[in-house]
Amino acid sequence: MIMMRRIARSLLRPIVENGAFFFAMYVLGVLCAVLTLPHWRGAHLYDHLFSELFLDVYVTCVLLTLFPRKVRLWVRRALYVVLYAVGMVDVYCFWKFGSTLTPTMLLLVGETDAREASEFFHAYLTPEVFFSPVGWLLVLAVAHALWAGRWRMWRLANRASLERWRAWEARELRTPRMVRAQGVCAVVVALLLGVSVAQSYHNKVGMTQLMTAHSVGAVEHLLTQKDCGNMYLPIYRLVFSWNSNRLADKQVTQCIEAAKRVTVDSCSFRSPTIVLIIGESYAKHHSQQYGYGLKTTPRQVRREASGRLTKFSDVVTCWNLTSFVFKNILSMHVVGEKGEWCDYPLFPELFRKAGYRVTFLTNQFLPKAKDAVYDFSGGFFLNNPTLSEAQFSLRNDKTHRFDDGLIADYDRLVGDGKIKLKGDSAHNLIIFHLIGQHVNYRTRCPNNRRVFGPEAYKERRPDLNDRQRRIMADYDNAVIYNDSVVDAIVRKFENQDAIVIYMPDHGEECYEPGRGFICRNHSARVDWPLAHYEFEIPFWIYCSRRYARRHPDVVRAVKAAKDKPFMTDALPHMLVWLAGIGSKDYRDSYNLLSPDYDARRPRILKNSADYDELRRGAQNNKQHE
Repeated sequence: MIMMRRIARSLLRPIVENGAFFFAMYVLGVLCAVLTLPHWRGAHLYDHLFSELFLDVYVTCVLLTLFPRKVRLWVRRALYVVLYAVGMVDVYCFWKFGSTLTPTMLLLVGETDAREASEFFHAYLTPEVFFSPVGWLLVLAVAHALWAGRWRMWRLANRASLERWRAWEARELRTPRMVRAQGVCAVVVALLLGVSVAQSYHNKVGMTQLMTAHSVGAVEHLLTQKDCGNMYLPIYRLVFSWNSNRLADKQVTQCIEAAKRVTVDSCSFRSPTIVLIIGESYAKHHSQQYGYGLKTTPRQVRREASGRLTKFSDVVTCWNLTSFVFKNILSMHVVGEKGEWCDYPLFPELFRKAGYRVTFLTNQFLPKAKDAVYDFSGGFFLNNPTLSEAQFSLRNDKTHRFDDGLIADYDRLVGDGKIKLKGDSAHNLIIFHLIGQHVNYRTRCPNNRRVFGPEAYKERRPDLNDRQRRIMADYDNAVIYNDSVVDAIVRKFENQDAIVIYMPDHGEECYEPGRGFICRNHSARVDWPLAHYEFEIPFWIYCSRRYARRHPDVVRAVKAAKDKPFMTDALPHMLVWLAGIGSKDYRDSYNLLSPDYDARRPRILKNSADYDELRRGAQNNKQHE
């Protein structure tokens, strides 16, 4: 019986000795979760919020009991300051910017100088903050402070009464009734702990994996998994954001060191103007150009029929995540080589060093406070001031709802004389990075440009319901709008000595036969359907009439290469050759347009699966059916 009492007291001790802390921090956690709940339909609180929060606060109280009483008091006060402050910042960011704490927010804070910080505080810390969701946390903090100070106030006024109270409390706790109550409370706490451990174990494992990942890319890949860790508290989001920036800093440092080693031996400026258009989430199997039944790419089909545009038939991407793709298509590193992408120069650095004017117009990778880890991972090495300066001569400074906004950005730069397409010194690499067909599909096409409706799929896809047909129509409308944007970009250069390359970052699924979902499946295992729908991509090269007349050797090389197998991680080597740049980082065997191109190089998807082996396996299975 004595042992049971000791166990009961041990279970209750962390809460008894830190009662106000336990209650206030639990309420703080719940309030932060409620006040940062997204406003969209179907949003809900983290499934195990209440049980996991109980476990986290209880464990914190256990750790507090390990400190001597006087030290514990100051440790608790420090925790109050940190947890309340982080909670208020998190809720404020959600209220003001529509996002809780993110790695990009922390990155922006790190890049803010004293003047900018002062201007921010003057602009945003206004009296209305007290009446915002942050006000609820302020009320809790004040109530907590008043509760914590009540004993000090009462003790100063009633010393004798305080002594009588403590004596009564000591006697009362030893009565049979209170002993039984303690036993019941201990059982309840034990049951709650058991349930909390069972429900939160999986999330704790996921959080640990996120916090111990070796790179930002590894973090992002973990986040694509359905059972990834949920950083459900502001303090966790802050630590996660700090760690993500720490990992990014490591790779930025490697990139900067690689940039210092960039050497250009010569440059013939073989192609005076090179335009690279990078699309987004483009399903090859929804392209009219590649056999889709609906007319989703009429303009590209016409350009192909003219002979100026050459379509490539066997191109895959190395990843189905934008940020991973960007790191691979900008780095001179290719899959299979030693080291990482950040150990090698980025190809725009070679172009700048060679004398090209490099313009980067992106509708995604500008630093924005509410960026998810995906955009942070793809953009941190583009937005770092040192690396941005090393790669780009010109950049746009804002994103747009629709991709035609990038064309307006380009026109403005040309009108201002910052981009020159004529003259002996006019050597340009212009990169357009579109938002393309990225989810949400319905937001990727202006309403007055829609062509397809759900009725277009009643006979084509009778297996889909009305909602699924509407989503498919939204996707195909995004594809045909993308066709118009890409064609408008090509028109800007059709009378110049220019070559235009188009490729999306990766494929996309939109209720493909037998698949039943949209977007992408980020399974660690790559099978043939996944490779077929998400890694096969459209790819083409357009040569203007003037370019074809002046560079017939390049045109012949393009025509000869159109059916060769290619993976886009080797794209930089083709671009460097098109520019006529001589560098130790260039390899003929990776250049799709070179007679020495290695068409037998394994095309490894997600560093794990050989695309060509998957395709051969699928073809063999089909023959045996």
